[in-house]
Amino acid sequence: MDIFNKCTANRGPLGQYQDVAHGYYAFPKLEGEIAPRMKFNGREVLTWSLNNYLGFANHPDVRKADADACRDWGMAYPMGARMMSGQTKYHEQLETALANFVGKPAGYLLNYGYQGMISIIDSMVNRNDVIVYDSESHACIVDGFRLHLGKRFVFPHNNIDNLKIQLERATKITQQTGGGILVITEGVFGMAGDLGKLDKIAELKKQFSFRLLVDDAHGLGTMGKTGAGTPEHFGVQDEVDLHFGTFAKSMAGIGGFIASSKEVIDYLHYTMRSQIYAKSLPMPMVLGAIKRLDMLKNEPQHKAKLWEVVRALQSGLRENGFNMGNTESPVTPVFLEGSIPEATNLVFDLRENYNLFCSIVLYPIVPKDVLMLRIIPTAAHSLEDVDYTIKVFKEVKAKLANKEYPSDRYPDFSKMKRG
Repeated sequence: MDIFNKCTANRGPLGQYQDVAHGYYAFPKLEGEIAPRMKFNGREVLTWSLNNYLGFANHPDVRKADADACRDWGMAYPMGARMMSGQTKYHEQLETALANFVGKPAGYLLNYGYQGMISIIDSMVNRNDVIVYDSESHACIVDGFRLHLGKRFVFPHNNIDNLKIQLERATKITQQTGGGILVITEGVFGMAGDLGKLDKIAELKKQFSFRLLVDDAHGLGTMGKTGAGTPEHFGVQDEVDLHFGTFAKSMAGIGGFIASSKEVIDYLHYTMRSQIYAKSLPMPMVLGAIKRLDMLKNEPQHKAKLWEVVRALQSGLRENGFNMGNTESPVTPVFLEGSIPEATNLVFDLRENYNLFCSIVLYPIVPKDVLMLRIIPTAAHSLEDVDYTIKVFKEVKAKLANKEYPSDRYPDFSKMKRG
């Protein structure tokens, strides 16, 4: 059989909706300056879909740092991978600063967070080791342990009692193989906004021998007293053995890092295939990240403004009867009940008639007959934005309850300007 047959015969759980979704629900084009208000489909919309938590993406100081770095260095420098010809003092400066910020002895820059996580897992475990991971782990973690040739066990999301069971299973195996155990979870779960139970997991180190890898992509800059992340929030920075973060959220950039002991980082320098065989992070991104990190550490007003908006939005939604699950972070999911056609009509109404843009999440990411509107508050939003959004959500929730959104057909795009 031709392997290309699947491209038309079985497009997958998401791809099956491509004809309806592409260009509007999936792969939409937001245009203009990165801000709470952008252009979509030819009109200005209030946007709640960007992980620009601290408002750095379009901050004038950040824009200047980026522009100056591009002028001085261009996008090509340094050429080559870090091991061969792509090492600079600025890469090392950023690594040291990041490691110090999250309370670790050493750090290593990653070209991309997703790629980096895959390569970290691949480097840290072999066929004798066992991975134990949270069932809601991000796709980059899933793709990482798919490369693992040894055993892996999953525990139901944040279920510490079941984690104990999996650790007992893993311990029996490693006693035979001579390997070790790597537990993987997240600081902030980016879809539902709840926190990994890092304090409870850390406590288990008294009973079991394992190392803990935490993906804190959404926690860096948003959680903890200083913004150092979810381990700081729980006071368990010393118990997290591998602290992973990205620049794609609060840092409003590209790339990421892993922080750990000097011995582990030295080991990763020579084993992480995604860094050994890939071009070094370009200088403008490195110098831009140095500026962003400096602002994150020394300008607490950005995080304070973020949480002012978060609290206003989440308290207002709760007071009006909206289900936001167990979020404890800026990530604000709003759960409603309805079919996929109803969901598409609701979101069409939000975007076309209320000029409000937020992401929609449907099956298979959430259960059938559940639709999730995912809102990402930022420091750039205003309390007026919050008030308007709560008002709009109340209206569309009432429409959904009154069956005003068709459940048997999708919106008609034929007469619309497509982005």
